[in-house]
Amino acid sequence: MIKILAIGFGGFAGALLRYWISGWVYSLTESDFPIGTLIVNLAGSFILGFIIGTTDHYVYHPNLKLFLTIGLMGAFTTFSTFSYETLALIQVSSYLKAFLNVFFSIIPGLVCVFLGMVLGRAI
Repeated sequence: MIKILAIGFGGFAGALLRYWISGWVYSLTESDFPIGTLIVNLAGSFILGFIIGTTDHYVYHPNLKLFLTIGLMGAFTTFSTFSYETLALIQVSSYLKAFLNVFFSIIPGLVCVFLGMVLGRAI
Protein backbone atom coordinates (compact mmCIF):
# COMPACT_ATOMS: atom_id res chain seq x y z
CA MET A 1 0.00 0.00 0.00
CA ILE A 2 2.89 2.40 0.77
CA LYS A 3 4.27 1.86 -2.73
CA ILE A 4 0.96 2.86 -4.30
CA LEU A 5 0.77 5.98 -2.12
CA ALA A 6 4.36 6.92 -3.01
CA ILE A 7 3.58 6.63 -6.73
CA GLY A 8 0.25 8.43 -6.32
CA PHE A 9 1.69 11.39 -4.40
CA GLY A 10 4.56 11.59 -6.86
CA GLY A 11 2.11 11.54 -9.75
CA PHE A 12 0.04 14.28 -8.16
CA ALA A 13 3.09 16.49 -7.67
CA GLY A 14 4.45 15.73 -11.16
CA ALA A 15 1.17 16.56 -12.87
CA LEU A 16 0.93 19.89 -11.05
CA LEU A 17 4.53 20.75 -11.89
CA ARG A 18 3.93 19.92 -15.56
CA TYR A 19 0.83 22.12 -15.63
CA TRP A 20 2.56 25.06 -13.95
CA ILE A 21 5.85 24.89 -15.82
CA SER A 22 4.41 24.28 -19.30
CA GLY A 23 1.87 27.04 -18.73
CA TRP A 24 4.62 29.40 -17.61
CA VAL A 25 6.72 28.58 -20.69
CA TYR A 26 3.72 29.11 -22.99
CA SER A 27 3.02 32.48 -21.34
CA LEU A 28 6.61 33.57 -22.00
CA THR A 29 6.69 32.49 -25.64
CA GLU A 30 3.10 33.01 -26.83
CA SER A 31 3.84 30.51 -29.59
CA ASP A 32 1.61 28.03 -31.38
CA PHE A 33 4.53 25.57 -31.25
CA PRO A 34 4.14 23.18 -28.27
CA ILE A 35 7.25 24.54 -26.57
CA GLY A 36 5.89 24.09 -23.03
CA THR A 37 5.48 20.33 -23.48
CA LEU A 38 8.86 20.11 -25.20
CA ILE A 39 10.65 21.89 -22.33
CA VAL A 40 8.90 19.79 -19.70
CA ASN A 41 9.68 16.52 -21.52
CA LEU A 42 13.35 17.41 -22.03
CA ALA A 43 13.78 18.56 -18.42
CA GLY A 44 11.98 15.47 -17.19
CA SER A 45 14.15 13.22 -19.34
CA PHE A 46 17.28 14.81 -17.89
CA ILE A 47 16.01 14.60 -14.30
CA LEU A 48 14.94 10.96 -14.72
CA GLY A 49 18.35 10.11 -16.16
CA PHE A 50 20.00 11.94 -13.26
CA ILE A 51 17.96 10.02 -10.69
CA ILE A 52 18.77 6.70 -12.35
CA GLY A 53 22.42 7.70 -12.68
CA THR A 54 22.74 8.49 -8.98
CA THR A 55 21.58 5.00 -8.06
CA ASP A 56 25.09 3.80 -8.94
CA HIS A 57 26.43 5.67 -5.88
CA TYR A 58 23.45 6.22 -3.62
CA VAL A 59 20.88 3.82 -2.30
CA TYR A 60 17.39 5.27 -2.43
CA HIS A 61 14.67 3.90 -0.26
CA PRO A 62 12.53 1.83 -2.67
CA ASN A 63 9.47 3.96 -1.99
CA LEU A 64 11.41 7.18 -2.62
CA LYS A 65 12.65 5.78 -5.91
CA LEU A 66 9.07 4.89 -6.90
CA PHE A 67 7.92 8.38 -5.87
CA LEU A 68 10.64 10.09 -7.93
CA THR A 69 10.71 7.89 -11.05
CA ILE A 70 7.28 6.41 -11.71
CA GLY A 71 5.25 8.99 -9.80
CA LEU A 72 6.91 12.40 -10.13
CA MET A 73 8.76 12.04 -13.44
CA GLY A 74 6.14 9.74 -14.95
CA ALA A 75 3.46 12.37 -14.45
CA PHE A 76 5.76 15.33 -15.15
CA THR A 77 6.65 14.15 -18.64
CA THR A 78 3.89 13.28 -21.03
CA PHE A 79 4.04 11.30 -24.21
CA SER A 80 0.30 11.52 -24.74
CA THR A 81 0.31 15.33 -24.82
CA PHE A 82 3.31 15.30 -27.15
CA SER A 83 1.45 12.91 -29.47
CA TYR A 84 -1.75 14.94 -29.41
CA GLU A 85 0.00 18.25 -30.06
CA THR A 86 1.96 16.73 -32.94
CA LEU A 87 -1.23 15.35 -34.48
CA ALA A 88 -2.94 18.73 -34.02
CA LEU A 89 -0.11 20.37 -35.96
CA ILE A 90 -0.49 17.81 -38.76
CA GLN A 91 -4.26 18.35 -38.90
CA VAL A 92 -3.77 22.07 -39.57
CA SER A 93 -1.08 21.29 -42.19
CA SER A 94 1.79 22.57 -40.03
CA TYR A 95 3.98 19.72 -41.21
CA LEU A 96 7.29 21.43 -40.53
CA LYS A 97 6.27 22.26 -36.96
CA ALA A 98 5.05 18.69 -36.47
CA PHE A 99 8.35 17.32 -37.76
CA LEU A 100 10.34 19.73 -35.59
CA ASN A 101 8.29 18.75 -32.54
CA VAL A 102 9.02 15.06 -33.14
CA PHE A 103 12.69 15.64 -33.97
CA PHE A 104 13.40 17.99 -31.06
CA SER A 105 11.50 15.82 -28.59
CA ILE A 106 12.97 12.41 -29.43
CA ILE A 107 16.65 13.09 -30.21
CA PRO A 108 17.31 15.69 -27.48
CA GLY A 109 15.15 13.62 -25.09
CA LEU A 110 17.50 10.68 -25.51
CA VAL A 111 20.49 12.99 -25.11
CA CYS A 112 18.97 14.49 -21.94
CA VAL A 113 18.44 11.06 -20.35
CA PHE A 114 22.02 10.11 -21.22
CA LEU A 115 23.49 13.36 -19.87
CA GLY A 116 21.42 13.09 -16.71
CA MET A 117 22.70 9.55 -16.14
CA VAL A 118 26.29 10.65 -16.75
CA LEU A 119 25.97 13.55 -14.31
CA GLY A 120 24.17 11.38 -11.77
CA ARG A 121 26.94 8.77 -11.94
CA ALA A 122 29.62 11.45 -11.65
CA ILE A 123 28.26 12.81 -8.37
